Amino acid sequence: MSLFAIHYTYDERADERAAHRPEHLAHFRALAAAGKVPAIGRYGDDLQPGALIVADVASLEEAEQIVADDPYVKAGLVPAHSIRQWPAFGEWPGADFPA
Repeated sequence: MSLFAIHYTYDERADERAAHRPEHLAHFRALAAAGKVPAIGRYGDDLQPGALIVADVASLEEAEQIVADDPYVKAGLVPAHSIRQWPAFGEWPGADFPA
């Protein structure tokens, strides 16, 4: 498996994202349970709304499929994203998905 850093850029449609948030989180909870997404979260600053997703998958194509299957992406709520292979190492602290 390889690690991939997936960066999402959000736009001003926070209310629309909030409406799709339960589906979005369910998508990533399932991926986390399958061991494919060890970390995900919105950025905590005001520089540029967005999020970082760490995917632990076999290929770039599999990382791209994670993005394509995201309800935010399907609803057009992620106007830009990038995926980069990330040869990081170390231990990940446990993280809970928000309610």
